[in-house]
Amino acid sequence: MSGRRKITIVGAGATGATAAHLLAARDYADIVLTDIKEGLPQGKALDLNQMGPVLGFEPNITGSNSYEETAGSDVVVITAGLPRSPGMSRDDLVQTNEKIVGSVTKQIVAQSPDCIIVILSNPLDAMCHVSKSVSGFPKERVFGQAGILDTARFRTFIAWETGASVRDVQALVLGGHGDQMVPVVSAATVGGVPLRKLVSEERIQSMVERTAKGGGEIVQLLGTSAWYAPGAAIAEMVDAILLDQKRVLPCTALLEGEYGIDGLYMGVPVKLGTGGIEEIVELDLSDDEREALDRSADAVRDVVGVLSN
Repeated sequence: MSGRRKITIVGAGATGATAAHLLAARDYADIVLTDIKEGLPQGKALDLNQMGPVLGFEPNITGSNSYEETAGSDVVVITAGLPRSPGMSRDDLVQTNEKIVGSVTKQIVAQSPDCIIVILSNPLDAMCHVSKSVSGFPKERVFGQAGILDTARFRTFIAWETGASVRDVQALVLGGHGDQMVPVVSAATVGGVPLRKLVSEERIQSMVERTAKGGGEIVQLLGTSAWYAPGAAIAEMVDAILLDQKRVLPCTALLEGEYGIDGLYMGVPVKLGTGGIEEIVELDLSDDEREALDRSADAVRDVVGVLSN
């Protein structure tokens, strides 16, 4: 076993494998890919390891169907769970994935009692509640990835609309991960210039709408969920944690009074470092944005209400 940091990714599907690819190429950690499907994590790990000589990184990626190899992980990313199939109700999806995420969390915690858990399984906000409840971990160490992906989509559309570099577009998307998400237009800038100075309100609203339905647009085109941008978003979060970058990133965090919301996982800007969520950043929101965030919280509460405990 090497002396490097250790990352476990549960679920070796396209998103998990993309995150493993990006993190392996960063070259600071060993990676365990685990999945219930026999041969899948082993095959992907072998393929990823064989990329090392070409791209010039020291790969140490292990594929496994069990959890022993995950022991002593610093960060565990959970992507496991069923996607919603046609005709499946949201409630069915919540209850099915509650069982999966609960069982995964239990096995993870047994092997890595000091890890930080990053959730990607859907419905995201509800699955964060499940993992926190089963793990008994403090809220700083259980949180979800959604806002980085939603923000990346919003930033992409803004860059296309303004003809600017995506690197110069700053934006923030808060709230639940779904149609009720809240892109904070007042915080969106292009090279430091407020978005509203550059683009008409009508065009902004259409970008906001496209962002909220961003996942669905890809599902319609591909017949499956996105994986490149979600995989990259995971890698950005893991970097911030394991390299102690203190990045301020939108993550799904347990609010206890912040933004006037109590006892609910919601997407908000947080400071991410070695301790996990080291601070929740409270923005000044306009009345409209605050109302939208409250509506988003109501939508999240509805989904969380479907959980068995």
